[in-house]
Amino acid sequence: MNVTYNWLKEFVDFDLTPDQLADLLTMLGLEVEGMEKLGEGMDDVVVAVVEEKRQHPNADKLSLCRVNSGTEVLDVVCGAQNFKQGDTVALAKIGATLPGDFKIKRSKIRGEESCGMLCSEKELGLSAESAGIMVLPAGLKLGTPIFAALGLKDTLLEIGLTPNRADCLSAVGIAREIAAKLGQKIRCPENAIKESDEPVDKNISVTVEDAEYCPRYAARYLSGCRIAPSPEWLVKRLNAIGVRSINNVVDVTNLVMMELGQPLHAFDCDRLAGQRIVVRRAGEGERFTTLDSQQRTLTGDDLVICDAERPVALAGVMGGENSEIADTTTNILLESAWFLPSAIRKTSKRLGLHTESSHRFERGVDIGGVIHALDRAASLIMELAGGQVAKGSLDVYLGRREPETIIFRPERANAMIGIDLPREEAIGILKRLECAVKELPEGALAVVPPSYRIDLEREIDLVEEIARLNGFDHIPATLPLARVVSDRPTRHQQLEKSVRDILVKHGMNEIINFSFTAPGAADKLLLPVDDSRRSTIRLANPLVDEQSVMRTTLLPGVLETVARNISFRSLDLKLFEMRRVYLPVPGEEMPHEPLYVVGALTGSRDGLGWSRANEAVDFYDAKGIIENLLNQLSIGGVKWVADAPEPFYHPGKSCSIVAGRERIGSVGELHPTVQDNFGLDKPVYCFELDFEKMLTLARQKRTISAPSRFPDSTRDIAMLAPVELPVEKIVECIHSVKAKEVEQVDIFDVYQGKGIPDGFKSIAVRIRYRSYERTLTDDETGRVHGKIVDSLLNKVKVSIR
Repeated sequence: MNVTYNWLKEFVDFDLTPDQLADLLTMLGLEVEGMEKLGEGMDDVVVAVVEEKRQHPNADKLSLCRVNSGTEVLDVVCGAQNFKQGDTVALAKIGATLPGDFKIKRSKIRGEESCGMLCSEKELGLSAESAGIMVLPAGLKLGTPIFAALGLKDTLLEIGLTPNRADCLSAVGIAREIAAKLGQKIRCPENAIKESDEPVDKNISVTVEDAEYCPRYAARYLSGCRIAPSPEWLVKRLNAIGVRSINNVVDVTNLVMMELGQPLHAFDCDRLAGQRIVVRRAGEGERFTTLDSQQRTLTGDDLVICDAERPVALAGVMGGENSEIADTTTNILLESAWFLPSAIRKTSKRLGLHTESSHRFERGVDIGGVIHALDRAASLIMELAGGQVAKGSLDVYLGRREPETIIFRPERANAMIGIDLPREEAIGILKRLECAVKELPEGALAVVPPSYRIDLEREIDLVEEIARLNGFDHIPATLPLARVVSDRPTRHQQLEKSVRDILVKHGMNEIINFSFTAPGAADKLLLPVDDSRRSTIRLANPLVDEQSVMRTTLLPGVLETVARNISFRSLDLKLFEMRRVYLPVPGEEMPHEPLYVVGALTGSRDGLGWSRANEAVDFYDAKGIIENLLNQLSIGGVKWVADAPEPFYHPGKSCSIVAGRERIGSVGELHPTVQDNFGLDKPVYCFELDFEKMLTLARQKRTISAPSRFPDSTRDIAMLAPVELPVEKIVECIHSVKAKEVEQVDIFDVYQGKGIPDGFKSIAVRIRYRSYERTLTDDETGRVHGKIVDSLLNKVKVSIR
């Protein structure tokens, strides 16, 4: 909310400086976020008079002027032609600095010396455009700084309001706060309407069909008005708070809105079919063109203001082109109403149309001030545009309710705030807030807030008002009482931290994405139509469509992060995210929220360096990280199953991870189509792990054995195996012999090509033998090794090379 220092002084008396006023408002909870001192640093731009104006001897479009500033007479070269000798003008003297850091210096223009500059409104920052220099009213004292002479020297206060303080979205509302704090009386604008003898209902009628969305609608009829530019005082007032002047009638509605907080709208009554107003819900798909020339498609949840035939305004948001005030308008229907805040908020948000009017209606205006604002606007329009005001107003007030009474206990307020405020002072504060206070026999107070304080609903709200008005700085500082307790992390938390630590030790960086994603994320991942991850929970009020559903997998967010980093030339990435996903449960209100771990690797394995090979990461980097993770969590019996890959992986370069009988995740290279869907131009290797399943499989305690002190021996086996035989089957076959002497099995060579029959591959295995009891002899090692060879020949049907 923007308001000026001088404007506030019109409503309440105070002797605070602008800086002191800003401190007072901030301590009242109305934070002053910015201050702009209008005219500050412009004292070198003064009132002057043109004593002589003649043609520049060396330029056809320039004039040479002698200008009297009251203390000296200066020669100034000027290019404008909209003034004459004897006019009062704004003179920027040498050394003055104009908006835009434009400094005035002594200069020569076409051979003639210029000792200053005659200024336009645009050059002084008073308007966006100007046709020439600023010609001032005669009689101003020469040498007076221009902003002081015109009464423009002021301070603009930019006040940040919390959504509950809708009453302060007006100059009068902020003045009320100042008056309540200082114990002053507020001066509200008075209305001076001279009504004609013709009754208002002879010219217009109002019908409200939706009392829920519009409990109160009031209107006045003005005839014989003349649309013209607004007077200077009104233009200055609106410009000072950042509102553009349009014409005298529209400017009045804007002024009253900023002054009283009640949005108003003026219709050209002659353009209203039947000179009638009907307030109703829009039809589904009904179209309407607003004042910004945009055609809007409405829904049944939108409230519209109609004439006898069609919509003429989008209630509480914006008027329509078909009824706007034009230069030819003479008869006006002036609207003042109260609309349901939630209804206006939905319409404004759905259409992306936020206005000063909707901003106030969304938060709630004063339903008791509808008529006062209507009469204030009508009196100003009659003063500025002439014409007559019909007798009376149409006030359709449906569902009138009595104000709520709040039971307030002063001693309870003192206990909660931590002060000892006398009862009389608490009552005084409530009365300064214009609350009606009645003492009850049991010592409590019956308090009825004013209609404009819609935020006062409960006793705790009144407690806050006592704290605010008494002063937050009067609340003593105390240390809270608290017990020191030991908070031991659960097993779930311990394991969660362990997983993060292990992944970070592998050079991975944790990322955090929003829990929301786009509805089309499942399509990007090529998930089948019957995949349960396509069933999502839609947000009731999403900010954007790209974040309108709760995620069922972390992968889209991780891949978008990878793409974003690559676009910023971060090419070597090892990222992981460990967060919850949200899976709907049929028949349940709340979803299942398991914890998942998803990682992505791309680019160089070790980064650039003169001594590094600069090799790219591959499938086995991702697989190795998972193997190490599962090993450190003591999850055994892990198998890598390649026959059921996820659809978002490359079919030949991915596998599922199975521990015991549980599928705990997957790993693989991203499918080329998925890669394209996320804008990735190089291979990305990903893994996905179900943390909740890992939690059930991880052992509480790890068994660590001391290494054998006896020497080892190794034997190699080279074999031919069918191409389709997984190497894992060979390793399982070796371990199935259950020889305690076998310490380690390693695959150290896999080859296909020249010298190997088609459909076969050469595999070389190295087996390390060692005993914990003694040094093994060659015969002992040979017997175990022979059993292993026999098992390979019989069980997996390989041939020894």
